[in-house]
Parts: sequence; structure tokens; C-alpha cells
Amino acid sequence: METISYTSIGDGRPFLLLHGGGGPQTVAGFAELLAEKPARVITPVHPGFGGTPRPDDLTRPGQLAAAYDKLLTDLDLDGVTVVGNSLGGWIAAEMALLNSPRIAAVILIDAVGIEVPGQPIADFFALSFAEIAQHSYHEPAKFRIDPAAFTPEQQAAMAGNRAALAVYSGNGRMFDPALRERLAGVTTPVRVIWGEADRIAGPDYGRALAQAIPGAAFVLLDRTGHLPQIETPERLLAEVWAALPPARGKAAARGKAAARGKAAARGKAVARG
Repeated sequence: METISYTSIGDGRPFLLLHGGGGPQTVAGFAELLAEKPARVITPVHPGFGGTPRPDDLTRPGQLAAAYDKLLTDLDLDGVTVVGNSLGGWIAAEMALLNSPRIAAVILIDAVGIEVPGQPIADFFALSFAEIAQHSYHEPAKFRIDPAAFTPEQQAAMAGNRAALAVYSGNGRMFDPALRERLAGVTTPVRVIWGEADRIAGPDYGRALAQAIPGAAFVLLDRTGHLPQIETPERLLAEVWAALPPARGKAAARGKAAARGKAAARGKAVARG
């Protein structure tokens, strides 16, 4: 596989932040917020998104999970918390199944990937942009976009994102029929966080996902839709941080060093004032 494109910001506890079908920009703001905790936030771009190439043989979330597990090894990170939204949550669930010693916890945010009878996932590809907003947000009027206002470059990137999502989701199916049963083998701590106004995949879908994972906790955010990291980021941040296990090893040392650095910086700012 070609080199994974990613950004890395902040210093402290390590996080791997996985975006959904809307592309890397849907988690960019939350990455900056999380990095202030302090934390080091690694945000990959799934190949095919954001104008990046996708190898023809890279077609499944499980393959992305393996690639990102290798990325953690290449970066020599341990004590990592994997956070994924929507498609990124599906990839994060696949990473939980790897039971990697480098992963301390997994947080699934309005994730897709399993089949739940009676709880169908919305057909994203059949929705207009206005309908996508209606399905994705508690207050959709605040977040509607007008694709006609996009530059040619933005329109091309958006088309590439949709094409990549179609491949990874199984031609728009958005689930792996075997994943729900396989999740019984997860031993990594998992928290499932859901927006109560999510109409892409409703709260009962989220509850079924949590029930499929041994020991997984389920948290419901009111007045929030499919993209909590955009609609209610501060509340999501609090729930993410509350889910973290005690830092260990290099992650603990980095976190303490980063916290000392922030405290020193604040002290200098007060002294200058």
C-alpha cells in the first residue's frame, strides 16, 4: 500500500481520529479541540478521500484497520485511543478486533458497519444535500451546504469522497453482515457515543452496536445528530475524555510533559502580563 496521508497535531496522550464519509474536514476542528487537552492527535485520510489515491485492491474497512494499526507501529505509539465517526467508527471497530497492545481504548461515534434488523441505515447515496443535512443534524439549518458554491477543486474532492465511500461501504450497503457476530471477540475497552437525533443510523442501532461488544458502554447525547464532533464538540470532548483508561508507559510520560509545558507557557503569559 502507498504511504498513508495523515496530520499530527498536539503533544500528550495519543489519539487516532478516523473520519467518516464526509471526509477529513469533518473531524479537523475536533482534532484541534482534542489536542488542547493536551493530546497528540493523528488524523489519517482514508485513501481515496481528500484527493488522495486509493489502490484498486483497497476496498474494505478491515484493510484500513490493518493499515492504521501498522501506522501506530511505524510511529511507535502506545496507549492509543482510537476514535472514529460513522465510516471511521466502522474502521475503529475493526481495529478493536485486532486486540492490538498499542490500543488502550476505542470510541465509536455514530458508527456504521453492522446489520441490525428493523434499524436500516439511511441510503446516503439516494439523499440530496438538503436531505443529508436533515438526517445528520439536530438543527440542520445551521449546517446545510450549497454544492453549487463549491470551487471546481472542492467539487472534484467531494466526488472523490463519494466514490471512495461507495467502495468502502460495499456499494452503499454500509455494513458487513458478519461484523456484529465478530465483535463478540473484542477485548479492548469500548465506548459507543450516539446523537439522539441521528437519522442516518438511529439510537437503537447504536444500542445494538454497544450490546454486540463485550463490556461496551453506551452514551446518548441529546440535541445532537450523526456528527457530534461538529454539532456538539465540547460535550463530545467531555465524553471522550471520560472514557479514557489511565495513561501508561510512553503515553503517560508524554501527557505529563505536555501538561507541564502548557503550565509553563501559561506562567510565562501571566509574567508578561
